Amino acid sequence: MLPRKPRRLPIYTEAQKALMWDRWQKGDSLHKIAALFDRHHPSIRRILAETGGNRPRPRRRSFCSLTLAEREEISRSLAAGQSIRAIAASLDRAPSTISRELQRNGGGMTYRANKADQAAWDRAKRPKPCKLSQNPALSRAVAEKLQLFWSPRQIAGWLKRTHPQDGAFQVSHETIYRSLFIQARGALKKELLQHLRRTRAMRRSRHHTQKTPDHGRITGAVSIRERPAEVEDRAVPDHWEGDLIIGGNNSQIATLVERHSRYILLVKVNGQDTETVINALIKQAHKLPREVSKSLTWDRGKEMADHKRFSLATDMQVYFCDPAKPWQRGSNENTNGLLRQYFPKGMDHTTNHQTKLNAVARRLNERPREMLNFDTPAERFAACVASTDSIHNSERTLGYY
Repeated sequence: MLPRKPRRLPIYTEAQKALMWDRWQKGDSLHKIAALFDRHHPSIRRILAETGGNRPRPRRRSFCSLTLAEREEISRSLAAGQSIRAIAASLDRAPSTISRELQRNGGGMTYRANKADQAAWDRAKRPKPCKLSQNPALSRAVAEKLQLFWSPRQIAGWLKRTHPQDGAFQVSHETIYRSLFIQARGALKKELLQHLRRTRAMRRSRHHTQKTPDHGRITGAVSIRERPAEVEDRAVPDHWEGDLIIGGNNSQIATLVERHSRYILLVKVNGQDTETVINALIKQAHKLPREVSKSLTWDRGKEMADHKRFSLATDMQVYFCDPAKPWQRGSNENTNGLLRQYFPKGMDHTTNHQTKLNAVARRLNERPREMLNFDTPAERFAACVASTDSIHNSERTLGYY
């Protein structure tokens, strides 16, 4: 039996790769991009994954480098028998530049302009060594925080705050992401990807969405466009965003985030029907200090169909996002992403007791946040409540003590 020939990988031109990146950045899926080239999506993923889903910067030649036209002039001058100094004078270059050019490319007898130009382009491709790979102590510190489910932005902010005068012990969040997505850097282990909020192996465009325009229709819904300006600017700590995290066996957890401080509350919900959800939210709202519970912004889920009963029981106005626009309650969307590190998709939430939910909420509330100047949500929320006694009383009521 004859051995099978290895399957050749599809070759894409630079123009085709540019089209791939354009469509990827617009939010198209791998399958949709592959259909443009009549290929399967793994061949597209191979190209995009080389740089972790980040579009590579276009390469440019240094203005100091010899151009192809100059190299062709060198080749013609050599054929005419001119000396190195004469060639250098005609090109207004240093003689040493011409001498090194010939030494790198086989000498004057075998010099060819096209080959020399391509060789120079290939030699110029030398990626800068990754800072994390050169500093093992910094790499260990980053890995430890990743294992605590800190995001790269939080790690970068914490390092800058902890070591303000030591630039060697600071690193940008982008460097951490690239070190995780591009394993060729050899700085952080691939296993640490599972500690990121989203465990995909390469970046996805922020424009990507799976929601359709007719997502969610609720009778009597008050649009987010009617929400007062004071809610939008986050100036006062009175307004919340909420949603459900759905797990296996039709289980769910209600998530609530205070817009000003990003303070998080988690509520165990025993069913997804509107009566069960509304009852659980009413019970939780009654535990909050009245001065920090004025409105709630929710997604278009059917679980809030009885939102008027919630408003009557709690005196909290409910506002609904526009269809297919979850970013209108961005704090809650961000929180749900954080919670997926503790409650992965498909996990059965019926086994999670409220005590565990409180522990997870407290852990997130004690993590520094960039938008809070790396204060914690717990610190900001505590500052919003009138007195220390009322803070402790409300937290005891919520089950934190």
